[in-house]
Amino acid sequence: MIKIYKYGEVSNSEIFARDNIDAGVEDIVADIIYNVRKNGDRALFEYAEKFDKVTLSSLEVTKEEIDRAFESVEPEFIEIVKEAKENITAFHKKQLRDGFEIREENGAIKGQKITPIEKVGLYVPGGTAAYPSTVLMDSIPAKIAGCDEIVMVTPPSKTGEVNPAILAAAKIAGVDRIFKVGGAQAVAALAYGTESIPAVDKIVGPGNAFVAEAKSRFLARFQ
Repeated sequence: MIKIYKYGEVSNSEIFARDNIDAGVEDIVADIIYNVRKNGDRALFEYAEKFDKVTLSSLEVTKEEIDRAFESVEPEFIEIVKEAKENITAFHKKQLRDGFEIREENGAIKGQKITPIEKVGLYVPGGTAAYPSTVLMDSIPAKIAGCDEIVMVTPPSKTGEVNPAILAAAKIAGVDRIFKVGGAQAVAALAYGTESIPAVDKIVGPGNAFVAEAKSRFLARFQ
């Protein structure tokens, strides 16, 4: 469970400490992406066994799992997340942009149309690096902007469960679908789609060197 600290109790160096990971992962990530594109869900189940040490029967987190997680976290945590949601919502509502249209006397029409992204993929680290704040800061602006669907991916534990704090935050934030998959394979699934996971138009969220490399390859598709 995530421990809640009061401001000033923990030093900045401890808060922002991260493990260093060798960035020479290009070939490994390329192989993972190829495997997921070719074999879809089957590749994701195999990687869950290999990297997460768990055998999954399905990839999508059920409503029952989300509800259990919500009930298992401390009431104080729920209140903090709800307050954070209100603050993030108030801020990002100020960033909304409106389109406009100008009609000239000669019949010409010019203007600007603001169109929300249809599907957004949200990567949320799990395990020892669980960030409910990532769920809020990445999904709430997308909801405000009018995105039709937010698809979240996060790695499972060795018991096949997702960190309950992450699931509780996702429920409060209004995430539409959640899948038990992490690493470069999760990014590949969001980028190209599998039998279970829909392809998305944009991928956001932090991750290790493998995740970052996979995201950079996804961005390269549009350059």
